[in-house]
Amino acid sequence: MKRELDNLVTQMRAGGITYDEAVREFKRRFLLEVLANQRGNQCRAAKELGVHRNTLSRMLAELQIDPAVVRSGARRPPRSERGSPELKQIAR
Repeated sequence: MKRELDNLVTQMRAGGITYDEAVREFKRRFLLEVLANQRGNQCRAAKELGVHRNTLSRMLAELQIDPAVVRSGARRPPRSERGSPELKQIAR
């Protein structure tokens, strides 16, 4: 993994990406990954990150991340689309 990171940093420098841009993009991607892993739950994401929930909210606002978008992509389909257990029994 270290080698991959080294290669990425080299490519970013060669591409003219500034330090500030690189750090901002890393933070965005990292937070999006944690939020997606926690299905958009900010309390659990904050706990995983080791920060207070309010700190996470500030970080999301600063990086222009809309948690509602993450949550909407992580939701289970409605029961009508999943089918009820009764319907599954009938289908068998």
